[in-house]
Amino acid sequence: MGDSDFRRGSFRRTVRGSLAVLGLAVFAGGCVDEDTVYNDRPFGDDPPASAGGMLGYVQGQAGEPTCAQCHATPGANWTTTAHAGAWETLQDSGHAQEFCEACHTVSQFGNAATTPAGWTATGDSRYVDVQCESCHGEGSTHVADPEASQPLPSLAVGEDLTNGCGECHNGTHHPFVEQWELSKHSEVVGFAASRLECASCHRGQGTLLAWGVRSDYVERDSEEPLAVVCGVCHSMHDNTFEGQLRFPVRTPDVTLHLCARCHDRRSVADPNDSHGLEPHAPETSHLVGESGWIPPGSSLAYGSIVMTHGSTSNEKLCATCHVAMYTVTDEATGEFEFQAVGHTFDAIPCVDENGIPNGEGDCPVSTAARSFEGCVDSGCHSNGDGAAALLNNRADNIRADADDLLALLTLVDPNLDEPGGEIDATVSTFTIAEGGFFNYSLAIHGGDVYGSTTHNPPWLRALLDASIVAVEDEYGVSVP
Repeated sequence: MGDSDFRRGSFRRTVRGSLAVLGLAVFAGGCVDEDTVYNDRPFGDDPPASAGGMLGYVQGQAGEPTCAQCHATPGANWTTTAHAGAWETLQDSGHAQEFCEACHTVSQFGNAATTPAGWTATGDSRYVDVQCESCHGEGSTHVADPEASQPLPSLAVGEDLTNGCGECHNGTHHPFVEQWELSKHSEVVGFAASRLECASCHRGQGTLLAWGVRSDYVERDSEEPLAVVCGVCHSMHDNTFEGQLRFPVRTPDVTLHLCARCHDRRSVADPNDSHGLEPHAPETSHLVGESGWIPPGSSLAYGSIVMTHGSTSNEKLCATCHVAMYTVTDEATGEFEFQAVGHTFDAIPCVDENGIPNGEGDCPVSTAARSFEGCVDSGCHSNGDGAAALLNNRADNIRADADDLLALLTLVDPNLDEPGGEIDATVSTFTIAEGGFFNYSLAIHGGDVYGSTTHNPPWLRALLDASIVAVEDEYGVSVP
């Protein structure tokens, strides 16, 4: 996915005298407009005929993709990424094998080519590393006629696709796509993706647009919404932040954190919003104690109760638990079974009998049914059993408080949030009952209390207890 100057070229030299001639005599075109020339050096020798039009590195100049001779800015940024050293990484791994090579070179993987191309067709060293053409496809046609041919990458992801990230980032050792397909990020919520006000989080194209990405790619103008695919969170050309992420995760600052870009929406009650009586993506604010409705007369204040999960000692915030990577081995032999890469984005994922995340969400909260590796590997908890017991205990307490609050609210308004009564989002006046209902909804956000419990249990209990007192005092009711 290239920036606008990727399409036009940013490696410019002002012409003094006559225009220089682009190399590769077989290519008649060139990146030239009026008094500017984008390259005045030869591209190198003609590529092998069997390479499928792949150009690879300039002959004899490893680390310099032919494409970067014109597209210097993205080419320079690419050199900082892991893709630029993919071949060396494989050779230094200690377990390099021939079947690994196609994903560490320019080949038919990652682009529209369906037959051997580049490295797999020629074995030529110009095709080592994951260069521009690995994602954009062969460049020879573009060089021959830059304006007529724009090789665009595809951002779509799926196990069955024959292009994109999934052709390489899969398998038991790096199952990013397989795990992603088990996650909520792989699902498109149709009605939300179609609404402009929701598209920045529910439509991949909308997210990139909201984040200032103006690059071109196959699906950019498609009416079919992309899910939150790899290319939404990861940048192919920029390694400013670890993992080539578009925003950092190694920061306790919620204003900077990648996950908070979407997982920090309606975290406090909004009387002016028809949906304001229920939270929507409140996770990050809840983590740092800035969520919920503070009952009048209580001593609570936003940010006053923050547990370890949301403190500065948890440098990666959400990512510490939700992107936990660990190795699954056979209990009997100790042999490798699976490398979990954390891309189901479940903090304590349900696992199968072998301990491999299975994408389910309603299994018991126990070490027999779930993995607590993220809790232990982060150094926060000494063992999974202790973490599970603590979570269950806190969840039971919060569930009891939430049930008490709901019982009170039902006495005040048997219709709860249906129109009419004290809890009515269509009426602009904001009531104590509506504030209490928001805090109850915060407690059960996601369908149960475990999510909100994990993020900040002491703050949630304080909100629920204060809400119970406020509702009892305002309406003269008591918990049955």
